[in-house]
Amino acid sequence: MIVFATTCRNREQHLKQTLPKNLADNAKFPDCKFILVDYNSEYDLQQYIATYHVEDILSGRLVFYSFPSAKNFKMAHAKNLAHRCALLENPDVICNLDGDNYTGEYFAEYLAEQFEEKNIFMWTRVKRDDGGRWPQGCNGRIAVTAGDFLKVGGYDEKYEAWGPDDRDFNARLCLLELEPREIAEQFIAAVSHNNKMRFKDYPHVQGAAYIKKFAEPTSPIAGFGNFGCGTVYRNFSDEPIELCPLPTRIFGIGMHKTGTTSLHHAFEILGYDSAHWKSAHWAKAIWREMNALGYSRTLEKSYALCDLPIPLLYEQLDRAYPGSKFILTIRREDSWLASVERHWNPECNPFRSTWDTDPFSHRIHQIIYGRKDFDAATFLARYRRHNEEVKKYFADRPEDLLILDMDYGAGWPELCEFLGKPIPNVPYPHKFRLRAGK
Repeated sequence: MIVFATTCRNREQHLKQTLPKNLADNAKFPDCKFILVDYNSEYDLQQYIATYHVEDILSGRLVFYSFPSAKNFKMAHAKNLAHRCALLENPDVICNLDGDNYTGEYFAEYLAEQFEEKNIFMWTRVKRDDGGRWPQGCNGRIAVTAGDFLKVGGYDEKYEAWGPDDRDFNARLCLLELEPREIAEQFIAAVSHNNKMRFKDYPHVQGAAYIKKFAEPTSPIAGFGNFGCGTVYRNFSDEPIELCPLPTRIFGIGMHKTGTTSLHHAFEILGYDSAHWKSAHWAKAIWREMNALGYSRTLEKSYALCDLPIPLLYEQLDRAYPGSKFILTIRREDSWLASVERHWNPECNPFRSTWDTDPFSHRIHQIIYGRKDFDAATFLARYRRHNEEVKKYFADRPEDLLILDMDYGAGWPELCEFLGKPIPNVPYPHKFRLRAGK
């Protein structure tokens, strides 16, 4: 699904021109929605929507949110709030669409085709190749997958006023090694207006200093989960929806053979971009980067991660990615030990032989247990120590740690409550098959 996210504050005259046309120009593509957030506009935006767009709301093509507590217009927060509302509609792709922008015909279909390829985002440059400029106000048109929006933490809310928030967002997406692709010319158009109208939204800032200077970001992540927060109301309802901080990342820190594969699949069902021992090279990159740099660009390409080497790094991960959530999966000791023994047995694990040609598997086992071969006493003592150390570390922060006992039916209720997600209408994915790696 393609979802367009728009925030409006005192710009109804533009929205009245663009919204009807944008709805009409994308009417033939059924899998798209328009999200409109009233950022406490001084004019009666709600009355306009209720009068002229009630059929669009009833059809589900337009979803109207109000944010009545806004005192001043804060650009990055306004965009984040609209994108957070868009996330409630379970989109595949979210496109920022300023209220003065026209999409052009079939823009939603165009985006769907573009995003058939992975690891991209779409944007609009300020200048054309011929030296001219695109219509002013269009360079804020950026489309990104919902998962990548979460990974970078949205727009950096230090940019409160009209300024380089788009440039910063673009740069941080590039730090994730996403390919920037330019939006085609036929989809770039906007209502023409002067800067005086743009600047009037910022009475709380004065003079030329209203634009915070752009500084090249050193991290792809902004806000560390605290972005686009606030209380909104959907489609004229008086029931509040609390947009609370989101996890910066989600880490499964249970030892291997404690249901980490199941947890990985559960993350995927919940819509998270999850990673679970992709390869020894992947695991080695995370281990080396975290220990050498204190962060990991390899890790940052995923939103949820579990299995080795993640459990061994939980303290460093907590420092590097504040605002993250941690999940400790555990099993009965006898059950876990029997599973690990089978995992070490070449007759039970067809991938056991690959460890000898992949030195990092042996190395990580040496780091954990002090040995490469299976020894019940050593392994059990290490398993106990890991679980106790994790519990002690998070003893004063119970809101950041979930303990899932996989031998006693733990699953969706505990996980979804912890992550603030609705329970899926499918069984929890209990997976115990051996696979390459861990």
